[in-house]
Amino acid sequence: MNPAVEVLSSEVLSDNWYVLRKVTYRIRRSDGAWETQAREAYDRGNGATILLYDLARRTVLLTRQFRLPTYVNGNPTGMLIEACAGLLEEESPEVRIRLELREETGYEIPQIRKVFEAYMSPGAVTEILHFFVAEYSPRNRVADGGGIDEEDIEVLELPFEQALTMIGTGEIKDAKTIMLLQYAALNLFR
Repeated sequence: MNPAVEVLSSEVLSDNWYVLRKVTYRIRRSDGAWETQAREAYDRGNGATILLYDLARRTVLLTRQFRLPTYVNGNPTGMLIEACAGLLEEESPEVRIRLELREETGYEIPQIRKVFEAYMSPGAVTEILHFFVAEYSPRNRVADGGGIDEEDIEVLELPFEQALTMIGTGEIKDAKTIMLLQYAALNLFR
């Protein structure tokens, strides 16, 4: 661990949906002085996300669903267009994203490729997200999709160029989806 950081205490503030902790720590500043700070960190676990793309038809597969945090922060409908994603829930990223694909989109893909991982909101959330891409075709659809339990997910097949344009128009505001579409623009749809 980092010798310039000493955790003094960790207090659970909430353990309702996920875990919110208040951590008090000392950190050595660049001038050598020690400073005590306290921050809250939200631990919702790590996750995985995937962009399905069809080069021949120049399409991508995305989802649309209600996201309460966006609704309470100004999204009038609360609906968000996203790449398929989910929490790992004690599974490996590869296993979990395959399960999420089938649950959310109804697709089973034989070959997926991890392209990078990223902290999504490192100032407040502990999550590392594993990013994947995979080529799909209509023959990979094996079920309806739509999610499980209380999920109500709409599957969207969009022309790739339209999806890119939707970033600029504000129709796509989800960070993981923007990152994957930009990756596709730079590396797949050239």
